[in-house]
Amino acid sequence: MEVILLENIEKLGARGQILKVADGYGRNYLLPKKLAVAATPQNRKWVDQQRVRFLKLEAKEKAESEELAALMQDIVMVMTRRSGEKGQLFGSVTAMDIEEALAAQGFRIDRRKIQLGSPLKVLGEFAVPIKLHREVTVNVKVKVEGEVDPNQAALASEEAAPEAQESAPEPEESAPDAS
Repeated sequence: MEVILLENIEKLGARGQILKVADGYGRNYLLPKKLAVAATPQNRKWVDQQRVRFLKLEAKEKAESEELAALMQDIVMVMTRRSGEKGQLFGSVTAMDIEEALAAQGFRIDRRKIQLGSPLKVLGEFAVPIKLHREVTVNVKVKVEGEVDPNQAALASEEAAPEAQESAPEPEESAPDAS
């Protein structure tokens, strides 16, 4: 089946491109989601007329992505997670967590644009690429820090408390007030 793409699709093609795709992929995915139209002679003429508009739209999207990349370049996100003694996280930091942290800082980025190969499962600082446009990618720093476990903190303070009491002089008893 031949289709004309109406949107840029990763690993498939660019807007306005005429491609041959599997019949099921075209009928069941591309056409219903309005990502493409059938490559009829009428639609081919329409795409030729719209080609200049597509190029202008592409240039505008790229310029906006470059501006956003310049703003995001210096972002450092700090994620706090519970971890074990050797720095291994009990959970992980996923693309969805990074998306939420970016939203909290005022950046609305779709998590599918966050190019995190696998979730972060250890403490440390990582450079995570975010693909804002086909030609624009920005790296943001994600710092994963360990969270202090309340149970361990309580045990540590209990252990430190007896030592402090042993070294501190005992308070003297004062005479009761005769008021």
